[in-house]
Amino acid sequence: MKVLVVGSGGREHALAWKLAQSPRLGELHAAPGNPGIARLGACHPVRADDGEGLLALATELAIDLAVIGPEAPLVAGVSDVLRRRGIAVFGPSAAAARLEGSKSFAKEVMRAAGVPSAESLAVARPPCVVKADGLAAGKGVFVCRTREELDAGLEAAAAFEGPLVIEELLDGDELSIFALVDGETVLPLAPAQDFKRVGDGDTGPNTGGMGSYSPVRGADAAFVEEIVETVHRPVVAELAARGTPFSGLLYAGLMLTADGPRVLEFNARFGDPETQSILPRLDGDLLDALLGAATAGLRGVSLDASDRAAVTVVLAGGSYPEANDSGTPIAGVDAAEAADALVFHAGTALHRGALVTNGGRVLDVTAVGETVAEARERAYAAVELISWPGMRYRRDIAGAVHV
Repeated sequence: MKVLVVGSGGREHALAWKLAQSPRLGELHAAPGNPGIARLGACHPVRADDGEGLLALATELAIDLAVIGPEAPLVAGVSDVLRRRGIAVFGPSAAAARLEGSKSFAKEVMRAAGVPSAESLAVARPPCVVKADGLAAGKGVFVCRTREELDAGLEAAAAFEGPLVIEELLDGDELSIFALVDGETVLPLAPAQDFKRVGDGDTGPNTGGMGSYSPVRGADAAFVEEIVETVHRPVVAELAARGTPFSGLLYAGLMLTADGPRVLEFNARFGDPETQSILPRLDGDLLDALLGAATAGLRGVSLDASDRAAVTVVLAGGSYPEANDSGTPIAGVDAAEAADALVFHAGTALHRGALVTNGGRVLDVTAVGETVAEARERAYAAVELISWPGMRYRRDIAGAVHV
């Protein structure tokens, strides 16, 4: 099979890495890809949101399956452009991707489907959460416990296009549960937990994610099935009833409150950096599963998780999330990989043959171990081998986990 991975970040590198292990893979292509993906397949200079350009590329290469990684192309309808020409696509239609593209639409769907979520508030008073309604690359959520934080959150959220959504502030542990969906069948994957704030101890502004780990204590197979039954399947059924069936990856971001799980958000694609911790644990053929989701053929497919654990630490530029880092030479990636770590490229480029920074989140360092603690120790040992001026990362990823 010929597969095209659309995107250029760490999530796409992780997907390409896992897809490359499939015995059914004939050719692996990426658009635009990154230096890490280029070691696995051919990269093409086509933007992830260029639907017509991707269609021309997929047609020229006779692609059998397109796997769309980022949210913006999905919300913009790239999957629709490809599907109309008969190309199998892993990723929802623009209509179904509104579940991520509009938080108010997601609230409407959850109400109709009877899915428990944070309550919407008519007036912004602390404590509360202020959210930009549309896409914000993980940076459009502001937790406001004081009047000062609320004033700052409202001002920051106003910088994003569209209306604002005000919700009650929920307390508890966060959990991400992904599920592959073929329009009807829902296949859950191993759960993960991510760390969204930029600083240790969950301080500083929200980011796209600074690290993750899997498995998560207490989230066993029975718990995951309960979540899928009360969250994913009702939403999939509601979207199908509206004539906009969901096909792709349905990601529920949950808060585990004292009153039970509540949905914080839905994403319509693999999460980043949770994917980097989930995929190394999966047994089975990811290519078969993604093709099944794209062609209404998930029945009978399984992607069980191994007993091993994985921890991912994100390495970012010194000004992230306010600004990106560009053109700074990176040292030590080969040494980290030689230390048995997976290094996924999230924002890198090649300049005269040398690896340099090219984004906010630059690299994702993932390690696997028998326990979360062992995987964490290996991940941070590998992180210590990588450096560039201004590099920053959290030092407490999975730090309170002892499984």
